[in-house]
Amino acid sequence: MSSNVTLPLWLFLILAAVALLAVAHYLFVPGLRWLIRRRVNAVIEDVNETLRVKLPTFQLSSREVLVDRLTHDRQVMDVVESEAARRGVTRYALMTNVERYAREMVPAFNAYFYFRLGYWLARTFLRALYTVRTGFAHRAALAPVADNTAVVFFINHRSNMDYLLVTYLASRSAALSYGAGEWCRVWPFRSVMRLAGAYILRRNTDDPLYRKVLQRYVQIATESGVPHAIFGQGQLSRDGMVGPPKLGLLGYITKTFDPTSDYDILFIPVATNFDRVVEERTLLANVDTDFRGRGSAFVLASTAGFLLKQIWRKLTGNWPGFGTACANFGEPVSLKMWSKENGIDFPGLDRDGLFEAVERLGWDLTERVVRVMPVLPVPAIATALLDTDAPLERAELIRRTRGLLAEMRRAGAHVMADEAGEAAAIEDGLVLLTRRGLVAEQGGRSVAAVPDERPLLQYYANSIGQLRSLIGGGSAAQ
Repeated sequence: MSSNVTLPLWLFLILAAVALLAVAHYLFVPGLRWLIRRRVNAVIEDVNETLRVKLPTFQLSSREVLVDRLTHDRQVMDVVESEAARRGVTRYALMTNVERYAREMVPAFNAYFYFRLGYWLARTFLRALYTVRTGFAHRAALAPVADNTAVVFFINHRSNMDYLLVTYLASRSAALSYGAGEWCRVWPFRSVMRLAGAYILRRNTDDPLYRKVLQRYVQIATESGVPHAIFGQGQLSRDGMVGPPKLGLLGYITKTFDPTSDYDILFIPVATNFDRVVEERTLLANVDTDFRGRGSAFVLASTAGFLLKQIWRKLTGNWPGFGTACANFGEPVSLKMWSKENGIDFPGLDRDGLFEAVERLGWDLTERVVRVMPVLPVPAIATALLDTDAPLERAELIRRTRGLLAEMRRAGAHVMADEAGEAAAIEDGLVLLTRRGLVAEQGGRSVAAVPDERPLLQYYANSIGQLRSLIGGGSAAQ
């Protein structure tokens, strides 16, 4: 019983590794999970005391539970049955696709990541590039939300920075869930966005199974009280203007709405604007084409290239800065009240009637977004410069820009520089444009747009052109 047993070294190492794994699995992993869960629960209790939209149970549920619920949703199963009959395949074959779609789509929201690490990352990154501001927030947009009310932030899509900007500025009100496009299917963006509560979606797919899975996820999440953030125009603006509304997600959200029930949907129009858009030249180079689908190598390489370039410019003292990033929050729209005022009964509409109602709602919300568009220094300077082909004395350009801002302020626009600091803000914007090579000084006194950069200046002027037209402060830029 006391004799020695001799083992080969390789077998001993294998047994030791298995023993260590067993100890980790049964002792350390449960303890680590308990510690993480404790920290997460502490964050949930803390933020729920301050959030005006409390974290719903659905948002805090296990990802596996949500995937299973979505996969076996009754409406999804009905489409599986009909598609199996139409395609002449087994139900099991289609269920495999449904589960794959659900796993690709469903987020893995983590309150600790969102409110601690994610908030810190968004704040640090944004402030490293921009002066971040909320220029205007309607008092009702910041008021507590009644029970049985879903909140949907309806946002223009100016830049991929919109995700960070609105999330950061709205973090004390709600934990927003975005529908993120194809670029988020690339690692590591996929994992980060899922932890932040984003659901990853494909665009322009004709698969009825996929569309039904997406539709049901959006509907279930909204009805469960998950605060949504949707980009009204669907894609990044290629010309700087707020584009026509895309009706897909908006239609999913409103399709099952019953105005006679206690349930309501509150739409909050949000307008974002930037003195510099990170993707500006890529967007202008792809005005008539879709630059999605270039693959993970393009996404990772372009992101890394941008970051390295900005770091190098900062280290060498040649960084021009990005100016101001701003988001304004307009007056909320109750879908219950909107339906009543417009005589629309969503459950009683046929397919064409539903499309017309959703389109009407989309245009109404789009106009509200335009009305709260932040008026920033760079778009104002670009507008003043493009109003003439001749060089302007520096003092004359500042005078014209101030006149434009005063005109828009009187008409009700939200100008981000108060009158006392207006001249300094314009000077800063002009320095930014000059250092970026979009405008050039002539003779030390005159300023003119660089001819090759006029399309880019027009892009920035367009961001406030629709607002000028809407409030009667001039013609919208083309």
